[in-house]
Amino acid sequence: MYVLFTDTDNDITPSIAKEYGYNIISMPYSINGEDVYPYEDFEEFNGDEFYALLRNGVIPKTCSVNYQRYIEYFEPFFKEGKDILYVHFSEKLSGTFSVMAKALEELKEKYPERKFYSIDTKGISLLGLIIVREIGEMYLAGKTAEEIVEWADANVLNYAMYLYADDLKFFAKSGRISNFSAIMGSLIGLHPIIHLSKDGKMVSLCKCRGKKGSLAKIMEIIEETHDNICENKVIVGHTGDAATAEYFAEKIKEKFGVKDIEMVVVNPTAGGHCGPGCVGVALRVKHRS
Repeated sequence: MYVLFTDTDNDITPSIAKEYGYNIISMPYSINGEDVYPYEDFEEFNGDEFYALLRNGVIPKTCSVNYQRYIEYFEPFFKEGKDILYVHFSEKLSGTFSVMAKALEELKEKYPERKFYSIDTKGISLLGLIIVREIGEMYLAGKTAEEIVEWADANVLNYAMYLYADDLKFFAKSGRISNFSAIMGSLIGLHPIIHLSKDGKMVSLCKCRGKKGSLAKIMEIIEETHDNICENKVIVGHTGDAATAEYFAEKIKEKFGVKDIEMVVVNPTAGGHCGPGCVGVALRVKHRS
């Protein structure tokens, strides 16, 4: 028997977690020196309020989950004789996984018969969520942990996310874009198009002028890369710009004939790196570059 884990950086909410049986690891952020743990310190994420703070000049900081918290998340299940499958955001985006590895070393000494499986989505936010949902459905269908890991090895890089950035000072603070220096300069009115590479790093693809121009470019990328878009999940997300996200979702429906698109407000930890005003899409692709 095994249990599922994921983290809030993958845009998981308590309602989605309950749907599949996920346990949630809360990825913290700090505002004005106060650490906040999503869905532990609040029940529902108020995206309007959070992104309004960012527009007013607040720049959140993120930090790793500490050693003891990882012990507290995992040990009760090992103690019950259950294995763990953790579907997490990209290891390339945080140092928290080195802390987790040390906690797991201690737990494996105490519970040598237990197994810990991990799946790196090589993504974050809605890209992580789309993979979390696929794996959740496999879990409910009775697939073994080994079968799910095998599926992930073959399929994770068949999911991608494309988004545009509205305010680069947040990415500048976070240092999360690998080729950030290449997109700096006079960017007034320009929006970098960003994706998660096959290595799980944030990379800028190009620059476009204005929101509509940026969304049109993402539509071109979707057309070039998608894998049977009408038969697979599509998620559109935003950091405090619901109107543009809804407009974008309707354009995708019109162009590709997609019937259902899940709408997501990007979680505060990832959103603190991206800043307000970002809009993006996650979908199945032929292969992530």
